[in-house]
Amino acid sequence: MEKEKFLKIYADLPLGLRDEIILVLPEKGPITWNVAFLEVEQDTALSKEILEKLNELEII
Repeated sequence: MEKEKFLKIYADLPLGLRDEIILVLPEKGPITWNVAFLEVEQDTALSKEILEKLNELEII
């Protein structure tokens, strides 16, 4: 469910905003929309952490 919400929001973002930092994870550093998209698409372990944090922050 979080993945679908993220993908819908990402699809509606203007291209210029996709390079903006949306999250900073300890030990992993800044995460942009584009990095988050790549991780979410590949269903990596990091994507689960990203989606969880974005949901907590009510970004998605």
